[in-house]
Amino acid sequence: MSIQLGKLCSRIIEQHFGEVVRTVVDDMFASIAKPLSQIIRSTGLTKSEVCKSLAILIKFNMVGFSLNKARTGYEYRLNCDRIVMILRYPRYVHLIQTKFGHESAVLMEELLRSGTQCASYIIIKSMSNVDGKDNNTLALLRDKFGDLAHENYITRAPEPKPSDGSAELMELCHDIPNPFLMPELDLRILKDLHEGKPVKVPDEDVHWVVNVEQFHIDFRNTIMVTAIERLIDSNAGECMKYLLQLMRERTNPWEAVSNPIALVDLRQRCERKSQNVEMLRYLDQYISVMESNEYLSKFDTKGGGQFTVNVKRIFEQLTWACIENIIVEKYGSKAARIFRVIRIKKYVEQEDIQKEAMVPAKDAKLLTYKLLEENFLQIQTFRKPGGGNAGAPKSFFLFYVNQPQIVSMLLELSYKALYNSITRLTHDKTVNKRLIEKSQRLESIVETMKERGESDAYINEILETLTPPEQEILAKVKLRVKSLYSAEIGIDETIFMLKLYQEYQK
Repeated sequence: MSIQLGKLCSRIIEQHFGEVVRTVVDDMFASIAKPLSQIIRSTGLTKSEVCKSLAILIKFNMVGFSLNKARTGYEYRLNCDRIVMILRYPRYVHLIQTKFGHESAVLMEELLRSGTQCASYIIIKSMSNVDGKDNNTLALLRDKFGDLAHENYITRAPEPKPSDGSAELMELCHDIPNPFLMPELDLRILKDLHEGKPVKVPDEDVHWVVNVEQFHIDFRNTIMVTAIERLIDSNAGECMKYLLQLMRERTNPWEAVSNPIALVDLRQRCERKSQNVEMLRYLDQYISVMESNEYLSKFDTKGGGQFTVNVKRIFEQLTWACIENIIVEKYGSKAARIFRVIRIKKYVEQEDIQKEAMVPAKDAKLLTYKLLEENFLQIQTFRKPGGGNAGAPKSFFLFYVNQPQIVSMLLELSYKALYNSITRLTHDKTVNKRLIEKSQRLESIVETMKERGESDAYINEILETLTPPEQEILAKVKLRVKSLYSAEIGIDETIFMLKLYQEYQK
């Protein structure tokens, strides 16, 4: 695992869980798996502190555990990807808000905050963040929780069971017959729990976690639909959306290539679900254009034609576009043209680059070696042996592109950029903490005064306690914080796409 990823995980854990948990994470990052005794010895923390830290990390699925080979104790493994996913939590909540409404978003936010928890607890805790506080609200939250389970956005957590070798040691059972089955929740019991009465929680043994895979499937599909919309138009994007729905019904969602989808089935789905007459009229042409761009592949001609969605190929193309955009931003359009020529031609000599890319010789040489220095290009040397006493053998230097290596390098850069962004954000908030707290107090006071119906003159007099220089500093800080948050979202989207590329290349 990379150094930059380790620094990023350390920063995220420190920000959300504190110094002690960060110490444990830093120690576990350097090893594949570690027993409890080694973690205590290498961190210098007490057994109680290490156990509490591991319990927190296990609850949030950031650490996994399994029995060692001798089946006498546990070994703990760090899950770095789940730590980085903390930055994706706002996107999860926003997706649920968009699809299911405010109440579902509140439930999802509470479950993300809890890590692993039973449904009754999540529903009762969510009551304080919704508008109504009556029995109808409890029933609504219960139904919304059931909808999230039915749509696979939440799933049952693995259940502990005694190990085969030892009754004292436990193992997690991941084979749950129906992981999305909602338990029966009595509204009267939920009402008693909300009122603080001492009643037994009916589902205390059934714990739920967020099913991040379902969110990632939605994010992946959104990326593909958006790519089609930009490449062709919105009608083609809608067509792709229905194709992906059919793919989900017939294929494992993470397969690189879908099972065949008949054009007749796609047309029937579009006629049933869409009111877009133009898309239905030109459906054949949209499919042909997507096929010519290698987003779809023709599988058979029967039944009006059968097509497969080539997800692996789509993300290869999107990754190339991402790499070229980065090169344009860093080195200009000429460098991107050189990179594109080498990518298309596979192997190119220095002399041929300037001709093919139509770039002056001096610029071509400078930019080529700049890209080589930054690891966007690789060089392959071929030696032609000389005959007799003809002198030293002649060497040919060919430039080529190694996409997986570039993706790994860009992931490192992305982790570094995220770490720098979070560090800068923390610094700005710490330096201007007093000013930010003063501004928040003033906003709270003004809001209370408006509710009481105070005069505008009195409210303005209160607001003037924040001096013009302080207002100017506060405006700059807020703008910088907003920019850094936007940058974090953009970088995380890039990381998500590059990680998907790597998954499909396995």
